[in-house]
Amino acid sequence: MTGHLDHVARIQAEWARERPDLDVAPQGVIGRLHRLAAVLTEQLTTVYRRHGLGEGEFDVLAALRRAGEPYERAPGELALHTMVTTGAMTKRVDRLERDGLVTRRSGEGDGRRRVVALTAAGKRVIDRAFAEHMANERRLLDQLDPADARDLERILTTWLGRFESP
Repeated sequence: MTGHLDHVARIQAEWARERPDLDVAPQGVIGRLHRLAAVLTEQLTTVYRRHGLGEGEFDVLAALRRAGEPYERAPGELALHTMVTTGAMTKRVDRLERDGLVTRRSGEGDGRRRVVALTAAGKRVIDRAFAEHMANERRLLDQLDPADARDLERILTTWLGRFESP
C-alpha cells in the first residue's frame, strides 16, 4: 500500500475503529476492484458513445463480428455470448435494427430458425469502434508496469475461473 490512504483504506480504517471484531481486509481487494470497475466502465463506455452505441449494443455488434462471415447468430446464441437475458437481447437488437446495423431473418434451410445478422453499416461501425476500444484498453492498461499487468491477468483468470464454468 502507498503512503496515503485511498478511499477504500479510509473506509477500512473507519470500520476497523467501529467494528474491531470484524476482519475488514477483504475490502482492500473487493472494494478496490468495485471502484476500479466503475472507473473502467466509464472509460470504456465513452468510446462506445462516440460511435453511437451503448455498452449493450457494442456487445451485440462485437458478438456478431466475432462470429465470422456471414456475421450472424441466433438470438439465444447472442444472449449467451453477451451474458444477458433474451428479453434484454430483444431490446438491443430492436435498437440496432432500427439504426440499420443489424437485420433479422430466417436461418438458412430452416424458416423457423431466426438469426440476427450484421449489416454492412454495422460491420463498419463495429470495426471502427472495436479498433478505438482496443486502443483505449491499451491506454488504460499501460498505467501498470507490464509485469504487473501480466501478474494481474493471471490472478484474475484464476479467480474468475472459480466462478465461471469453462
